[in-house]
Amino acid sequence: MDETRLAEAAEALHRDGYFIARGLFLPEEVSDLNAHFGAMHAEGRPGFYEPGKFVKGDAKIAGSPEDPLVRWPRVMHPHRFDQKARAYLLHPKVRMYLVKFMGQDPVATQSMYYFKPPGARGQAIHQDNFYLLVQPGTCMAAWIALDDSDAENGGLMVVPNTQDAELVCPDIADSKLSFSSNQVPVPKGKKPVYAEMKAGDVLFFNGNVLHGSGPNRSKTRFRRSFICHYAKGDLARISKYYTPVVSMDGRDLMVEFEKSGGPCGGEWEGAPGA
Repeated sequence: MDETRLAEAAEALHRDGYFIARGLFLPEEVSDLNAHFGAMHAEGRPGFYEPGKFVKGDAKIAGSPEDPLVRWPRVMHPHRFDQKARAYLLHPKVRMYLVKFMGQDPVATQSMYYFKPPGARGQAIHQDNFYLLVQPGTCMAAWIALDDSDAENGGLMVVPNTQDAELVCPDIADSKLSFSSNQVPVPKGKKPVYAEMKAGDVLFFNGNVLHGSGPNRSKTRFRRSFICHYAKGDLARISKYYTPVVSMDGRDLMVEFEKSGGPCGGEWEGAPGA
């Protein structure tokens, strides 16, 4: 990609708080990831995250066999045990944008694969760096759509112009709509908008941007995604759960743990994604 287009992407990201790189991944790359994680699910390989019972939520909704997210759980940190996931986490096409956005080479901090089947709950509005606690600065997401993503199948929503928002201690979310218990109130005068995406598009946004998703209300459509998080290569600290971080040439690196507990002053369960 030429430098002019990268500069325009960086301008949009810093202006709006997010940027969608349309068609960054080819159809065959999308199929490759979906087939790989589909086989992992069918074979019962390790690495799947079983969602726990949501606070005092209805057991039929949260954590029971009837919950679609129990049958199709997300895969957490697959780059730690799966070479294909690691390769896509460190993919040169994503790295190209991150270097432009960050002004330096990043390190990778997290990978996740979501199936989000029909009927699955979403994830209430949240901020990624609430969990990662990258210091100084914040983290950045590369959210890869592996199915067409829209309102019907629980597509991602972002709140524009919240890239400079302070991290806040969240409220309790509605367990019938969100698998995560955390919900950040949308600031007055702002509202979420759907980041409608085609399979292969990649959405970039920093860790302070408010975002989330609603339930997948489609009867037949999944909303699969591969979600990765990064930090600037000169980061000083990060939450313990995200260590070791990974250099873009594939080396595991240890950094100091962030012990402040963030805006809530303590340990909170969960992970960013939506």
